[in-house]
Amino acid sequence: MKIKIFGTAAAEGFPAMFCECEHCNRARKSGGRNLRTRSQALVDDTLLIDFGPDTLSHTLYGGLDLTKVTDLLITHSHRDHLLTGDFANRKEGYCVINNKHPLNVYATTPAIEKINSVCSADAKAGEALILNEVTPFNKYKIGKYQVYPLKADHDPKTAPVFYLISNGEKNLLYATDTGRFPKETVDFLRDLKIKTDIIFIDCTAILLTGWSKSHMGLDTNVLQIEELKQIGVVDNNTKVVLHHFSHNGGTTYDELVPIAAKYGFLVSFDGMIMEV
Repeated sequence: MKIKIFGTAAAEGFPAMFCECEHCNRARKSGGRNLRTRSQALVDDTLLIDFGPDTLSHTLYGGLDLTKVTDLLITHSHRDHLLTGDFANRKEGYCVINNKHPLNVYATTPAIEKINSVCSADAKAGEALILNEVTPFNKYKIGKYQVYPLKADHDPKTAPVFYLISNGEKNLLYATDTGRFPKETVDFLRDLKIKTDIIFIDCTAILLTGWSKSHMGLDTNVLQIEELKQIGVVDNNTKVVLHHFSHNGGTTYDELVPIAAKYGFLVSFDGMIMEV
């Protein structure tokens, strides 16, 4: 299983576009991996996770090839994870698609409704997209993967989920935009008895402490990973990758790497490729 990370920032990007804080200024000066676009990931070139405002940029500069993508998972309907207007660009007249096929989109009800508000008026919308509503803790066969949406601790109005993705041999847990995992999710993972090979975990707050609701920071990540170890979801061979960062968290990529390494964690960056 190959996972490519195209964007690693929270909603405002890092550096934030209007911000003059010291963290953003350090990131601008340093460049490279310290520059972060909004969160997006791709599994094995075909399964895309989230469709935010930097998707076009990722196709132009990050190597994202949307012509190969067959399925799209949406975590929730916030604007940094779902930019509905760009779906119009997949309709006839905006693009040419050889061997015409719709893009299969999987999301919870608020995101489906948000997409429908843009696309439903177009009679050809169904040729561009097939919308599939998902609910937490159900299993979905998506391409060659078994996918479980899991309940997240985030804005409840968005019915947020994160995803456990398995190809039958390797297991990926992609857990952005969540605080400490809800009890229902922890219990489900324990009962499922699946060990993860790699976890991308929300670290929006980075070095800010005490963040356990809606988002996490490094201190909370340590507690969450320990809980997952106790229930057998994580072991010493699981790769833990911190992901989804806000400039408010107080540190750039270069500064965070040695801090995270003390806990055995990796730090995601735009363009990162991981294989398990």
